[in-house]
Amino acid sequence: MASTETTEKAAPGRADDLAGLEAGLDALDAVEVRRTPVREVLVKKVLPPAVAVGLVLLVWQVLVSAKVTTEDKLPSPGSVWAGLQDMWLQGTLIDVVWTSVSRGLSGFLLALAIGTPLGLLVARVKFVRAAIGPILSGLQSLPSVAWVPPAVIWLGLNDSMMYAVILLGAVPSIANGLVAGVDQIPPLFLRAGRTLGATGLKGTWHVVLPAALPGYLAGLKQGWAFSWRSLMAAEIIASSPDLGLGLGQLLENGRNNIDMPGVFLAIFLILVVGIAIDLLIFSPLERWVLRSRGLLVK
Repeated sequence: MASTETTEKAAPGRADDLAGLEAGLDALDAVEVRRTPVREVLVKKVLPPAVAVGLVLLVWQVLVSAKVTTEDKLPSPGSVWAGLQDMWLQGTLIDVVWTSVSRGLSGFLLALAIGTPLGLLVARVKFVRAAIGPILSGLQSLPSVAWVPPAVIWLGLNDSMMYAVILLGAVPSIANGLVAGVDQIPPLFLRAGRTLGATGLKGTWHVVLPAALPGYLAGLKQGWAFSWRSLMAAEIIASSPDLGLGLGQLLENGRNNIDMPGVFLAIFLILVVGIAIDLLIFSPLERWVLRSRGLLVK
């Protein structure tokens, strides 16, 4: 009789505990998603880099004003800005930037089409990994500039040579990034996919690639960095009027003409393109991946 009364008294307490647990789980699931106000975006995203750039320009101008070296070695920000204005007024600025950007993006997309299946093959086939894995790691550590001389000899001074250098620099990074992402997939995911019938290409598309996406995205970012650096090296070393004027050629022309404002302008434009690609393409992709996994919560 006493045990029955004890059970009846404890039952309401267990019900309250279960209700509290359910409420807590509902709170975890109900992630509040709100649109970030423009003012908050400006303060958190735009203001810090703007302040950093302003400080760099201030230090630069102070060094020029203090005459720590001659202006033919360290030009003033004003002279670099004047060179930028001249290129804009002459209508050559957009053409120079687009020549390099179009080559870089085209080469990167081609590297993506080659590196992705190669990475999957290396990650999923043990014999291929044993045979090709060390070679990919070695190619990734090889400076891209080393491929420019043989590419010029093999293909000549043309766009094909540029794309070959980009591919040799970017494909290993993309493939290795995907291999790293596949290696980090929990085995339970793969077993669950096979249980549900996701095998072969279907398993690769619906299980392997989504689960490996963080590592794959890191490989893509590194692949783009290698693509851009490889292209700049190729344009600097293998400059030719037949190739058109890109940012690398602009930098090399500044060196040949002992035009330090032109050299600094080319460096500035190369840096701006790299930052713009990261902010416009890879940062939104990273936020989407984090948000889809519940890791980017306000």
